[in-house]
Amino acid sequence: MATGAEQAGGFPVDPLHQFVVQPLIPLNIGGLDASFTNASLWMVVTVVAITLFTTLGMGKGSMVPGRMQSVVEGFYTFLADMVRDNAGHDAMRFFPFIFSLFMFIFFANMLGMLPIAFTVTSHIVVTFTLAITVFVGVTLTGFILHGPRFLKVFVPSGVPIALLPLVVAIEVISYFSRPISHSVRLFANMLAGHIMLKVFAGFVLTFMAMGAVGFVGMILPLFMIVALTALEFLVAALQAYVFTILTCMYLHDALHPGH
Repeated sequence: MATGAEQAGGFPVDPLHQFVVQPLIPLNIGGLDASFTNASLWMVVTVVAITLFTTLGMGKGSMVPGRMQSVVEGFYTFLADMVRDNAGHDAMRFFPFIFSLFMFIFFANMLGMLPIAFTVTSHIVVTFTLAITVFVGVTLTGFILHGPRFLKVFVPSGVPIALLPLVVAIEVISYFSRPISHSVRLFANMLAGHIMLKVFAGFVLTFMAMGAVGFVGMILPLFMIVALTALEFLVAALQAYVFTILTCMYLHDALHPGH
């Protein structure tokens, strides 16, 4: 069987190997593969990390918060302001879901930066599941609260009658493409960033194998690894923010269709 390096054409590392889902506990239920995988493990680790972070941070609930409590309260305030500013005050009833969504993506992205970790948000099946959950939830909320009047979301105000059929068609296509754009944005950014890090790590290993001359050549790719790592941490936080703020905007449409 070909090794990772041979599969990559002699490159010292395989940039795609880090995304391989591997079963840890094989499990078959009625012919369905329900194995507990490395992706499953890191999703559990993510949930446990969030639980410990919030529980330990808010365990005492001191009037004068310590460092940990201040960080947790900072996340709470930041997300509460995001919901109110982008979805309205009446959207605060959905705050627990939005808080959980942001924290899961944020922690999953950050934990994925660990050398031994598996980045679950680099898989489209995970990000699409999150996106389709938001889409279905927002759509059901809109119809439950407004009934057929929710369809006003496809009819922007002030559109001339002559252009209305075209605009409605565009709005319908745009609406039903939300889960795709919502999920692909997060998945593609995390996938591309980790591939770039692994590629430059391969360049460093290649130059190191050249001996003394190679140590001079490895300076640039090594510098790029440091720069890309810092950028990837920024992207990890930014993508959690973008995914969540888009959720708030979609929720606004469900609560206030036609506005």
